[in-house]
Amino acid sequence: MKQIVSISLGNSKDDYEFVAEFMGHECNIKRVGTDGDVDVASDLMEQWDSEADAISLGGLNFNYAIGSSRSIEKQAKKVEMLKSRISSPATTGEKLRRVSFEWAIRHLQFKFGNNYFNHTKVLFLSGMLNYNIAKVISEYTDNLTFADPLFENGIPKFLNSIEDLEMYAKGVHDILEWVPSKRLATSAMPLRQWNDYLRRKAIQKANIIVVPSYDFYDYLEGCGLEELGGKTIITATVYEERIQFLQERGVDVIIDCTPKILEQVVGFNVLEAMISAAIDSPLDAVSEDDLLEVISEHNLDPRVIYPQGEFRRKNRFSFVIHPLSQEQLKKDPTIKLAARYGPSGFMDAVEKIMAYSPPFIYSKVTGIKSPTGVEAEGWLITVGGTPKQMLAHSAEFTYKRLLQAAKMSKRLGAQIMGLGAFTKVVGDAGKTVAKLADLPITTGNSYSASGALWAAADAVRRMGLINVVKGKKLKAKTMVVGATGAIGSVCCRLLAMAFTDLYMIDVRHSKLLALKESILDETPETNIEISTRADKYLADMDVIVTATSAGGGKSVIDIMQVKPGCVITDVARPLDLSAEDVAKRPDVLVIESGEILLPGDNVEMRDIGLPPKVAFACLAETIVLALEGRYEIFTIGRDIEWQKVKEIYQMGIKHGMKLAAISGINGVYSDADIAEVARLAKEARKEKGKSPAKKKKRQAER
Repeated sequence: MKQIVSISLGNSKDDYEFVAEFMGHECNIKRVGTDGDVDVASDLMEQWDSEADAISLGGLNFNYAIGSSRSIEKQAKKVEMLKSRISSPATTGEKLRRVSFEWAIRHLQFKFGNNYFNHTKVLFLSGMLNYNIAKVISEYTDNLTFADPLFENGIPKFLNSIEDLEMYAKGVHDILEWVPSKRLATSAMPLRQWNDYLRRKAIQKANIIVVPSYDFYDYLEGCGLEELGGKTIITATVYEERIQFLQERGVDVIIDCTPKILEQVVGFNVLEAMISAAIDSPLDAVSEDDLLEVISEHNLDPRVIYPQGEFRRKNRFSFVIHPLSQEQLKKDPTIKLAARYGPSGFMDAVEKIMAYSPPFIYSKVTGIKSPTGVEAEGWLITVGGTPKQMLAHSAEFTYKRLLQAAKMSKRLGAQIMGLGAFTKVVGDAGKTVAKLADLPITTGNSYSASGALWAAADAVRRMGLINVVKGKKLKAKTMVVGATGAIGSVCCRLLAMAFTDLYMIDVRHSKLLALKESILDETPETNIEISTRADKYLADMDVIVTATSAGGGKSVIDIMQVKPGCVITDVARPLDLSAEDVAKRPDVLVIESGEILLPGDNVEMRDIGLPPKVAFACLAETIVLALEGRYEIFTIGRDIEWQKVKEIYQMGIKHGMKLAAISGINGVYSDADIAEVARLAKEARKEKGKSPAKKKKRQAER
């Protein structure tokens, strides 16, 4: 049996002794605490020198992982003194700690989708102690903050890059050791309170906090639910009392870089001693590669603890919005008041000024939770230009502001950014922005197309005028106006799979021919007709999708020619059909597609012109990708892959997305509203089927 003895400068009340098997050897592991007495620790090491196969030194603050040789040598003196009088292998856990910390971050990044740390905001309460972690995490995010000046020297200053930390460690830290700044800071009440405020605010803003294991509670002193709620903590050697401490303060995830391979939680120093005893060699002779091999072979993986009792992961997104008109600008109370008393042309001036304004946060979005347990939070970022102003400037004008929004998103910790409404049709529809931005970009067009068809299908079912047979195509006629556009072409492909007859309308005849040929290769049994004129087939259609770029209330179809009971899905933004057009035909159901009900009981978001918890499909696409952890350019440019439309729909279902209540130009349709449209349609169809003489008689009776 291998005898492992841990001589610790820590509290003797935490002593333990137990037997465990490790690497094919039975080990007796004994801890003896000395309550901080170095002389007692030295005597104990001499006593156990001849009996122990390996001795570990515990309760020591690890050397700084970075810094001048002078500061490192100073930290090492205590260890060397304790090890000097024994011949048995003595370990501190330092080498295994270095290797395990790097392994833990890389392992978790890969395990959780190869994106766990992407663009996340990480606060290091001591970058000098956790330099190895910082170096690895810096490969995945630039959002690093180091609190070393504040904790080490009482200076109200944070470092914001690896380069700053290295400069501080090499020179500034040594100089500051000669300055009594920390003593003065701790004695000067106003400065001490200010530093404490800065520390807690920095913890609040971070997504992940890296806390040294040594002096763990000192680093988190005074922090409660407000600071630590919903956070991820990276540390080492997490004992049960630490788990309970973090649980009470609302921490979502604890990453313990020390593997727990035994029932008892032990530190790196003990694990190193066990490895040394098992291989019968001092750790000085073992390379870091050898340790990595041991870690891999014996599954010495980091622990991921969910102190709240369930899986937790929070991903982050941003989404660009903009005002569609001067009326939307007036939603700001200040602008609304000024417009009331301002001179003629005041709003024109405001509209122009807003186009030049830098991006700003319109709303924080919280409370989105997938049935899988993954959560999402994000920011709606306003780019002030209306469509009129965007069209009045070059595409580069809009690109510049979108790239500013992308930089802001990255600083906030967003891992993907979506382009809303008009920003995805200006210029090259997001290609340039996606190429130049520091985080993935998506336009949301895939889910817009999916939402359009989702709403149309639900409306057809609720109207009850088309016979729906499960597993078979609908024997009905459907038309897409704007068929060769980004959303329209995808609608055509998917409708061809669901309807027996498809009519495609667009002004670009050559593109229509190419699209028809492509769709027939995929669904040869579909009857497809093409035309540049919508009115040619309008009266026979059961379902119509309008997806043109005409917008602004400009009529693209004559609604008076439409068949009673027809379902018209208007996916254009601005809308293709005006309120006046819709009012003319109470026997036709005109819906605005794309609205998605977000999952989660406590979704919070400022008004975007939709009911609570409801989002436009382009926004919902960004949220779905965030929940899925798909931080990638999903939909970009004017062409959409219909496979992605199906994929985003399936991902949405997985994460609890639902079609919101079908809404029209005047608001949400209730079941009674839809039933009334269906009743009027049936009456109109009966009336249409009667002979002229009967119609005349019926009118006379009325």
